[in-house]
Amino acid sequence: MSDKKFFGYLLAAACVFFWGITFVCTKYLLNDFTPLEILFYRFIAAYIGLWILRPKYEKIAAQDNILFALAGFFGVILYQLFENIAINYTNASNVSVIVSICPLFTAIFSQIFLKEKHLSLWFIIGFVISIAGIVLVCFNGNTELKLNPKGDFLALVSAVCWGAYSVLVSLINKKNYNQICATRRIFFFAVLMMIPLMFFGNHNDVAPGVERFTKLMNILCLLFLGIIASGFCFAAWNKACKIVGTVKVSCGLYLIPVVTIVFAFFVLGEKITVLGALGAAMTIAGLFLSEKKLI
Repeated sequence: MSDKKFFGYLLAAACVFFWGITFVCTKYLLNDFTPLEILFYRFIAAYIGLWILRPKYEKIAAQDNILFALAGFFGVILYQLFENIAINYTNASNVSVIVSICPLFTAIFSQIFLKEKHLSLWFIIGFVISIAGIVLVCFNGNTELKLNPKGDFLALVSAVCWGAYSVLVSLINKKNYNQICATRRIFFFAVLMMIPLMFFGNHNDVAPGVERFTKLMNILCLLFLGIIASGFCFAAWNKACKIVGTVKVSCGLYLIPVVTIVFAFFVLGEKITVLGALGAAMTIAGLFLSEKKLI
């Protein structure tokens, strides 16, 4: 493996790790903020952070704004918002399992729109094993998985939206724009489209006021979600997709529920069962199999 490819995998691993932590932060913030508010403030912070990281303007072709706007719509607004709302209607295990099938939609959309061939026998086998492992991880000792049609459907739509976003990122990467500037432009269109929603959205389920912005944990969680999990991770993920390949990198999304379980164990003291450990092993095994090529 070349140093460049290793760097791409390293960036993807960092993103998976940080994204695995976001559930804890989002769960905490839902006490004081709506899903839309979390999303809006998160990406405002991310947009500002990327300007600080690279205070340079990059000129782009006018027609490419369509790609950036669509990426912001599918990858930020729809994916993130549907995922956050889904957690309000169904349990986190359902959302984690359903959203984790993002790589399948990425592979399907890439094969349809980019004419890339990814749906090999090993990919399907690895996918099935990884999903089975994720189910065990999310159970982690629970014996019942309650289904909620509304929440589960929203989680499924979220996974489909990430597949669309991944294809759009592949198209943007072919334009050879700077990764930070490209990610910043995606966030710009996403925030722009969220402003009307913020004015006309329903905020009755949270207490208004500035008090919630004075809580240290709220500030830390918003900054983490914005600067690290959004600003850094989206730019790093786009870079990893360009180096390694969108479909290969997207398979790493299988590991997000595993990271969440491990992080919750060390930070929140939640128990990791034998079932959860077995699920983690199956998830990783499925990842390796999905990378295997047919002879």
